[in-house]
Amino acid sequence: MTTDMLTSLLAQRVLGWRVGPERFLVGNRRWLPRWRFQPTESVKDAYCLLERAAPQEYSMDRAQDGRFWVKVRIAGATGEAQESTQARAVTFAVARAIGLDPEGRN
Repeated sequence: MTTDMLTSLLAQRVLGWRVGPERFLVGNRRWLPRWRFQPTESVKDAYCLLERAAPQEYSMDRAQDGRFWVKVRIAGATGEAQESTQARAVTFAVARAIGLDPEGRN
């Protein structure tokens, strides 16, 4: 799965946005260019995603090798990720908790 596909699916399923060409329709006749929402690159966007996902619990840590580890539980389902950046780890953990495979292995 490409990063753009993952971002679109998360925007739809977690944030409730509609996906248009080159933009997200965020409601109330407002839109956001796609380049402005990049949860795998921006910690701010990843935390926005995490907050809106309303996890029952989550935990984060950083391993000695510098990789970030995140575990979230959303609606009883758990998602975990260990990635090189915090934004990517948060985004992938949320994606896995809602049933998406961010690396497209399914």
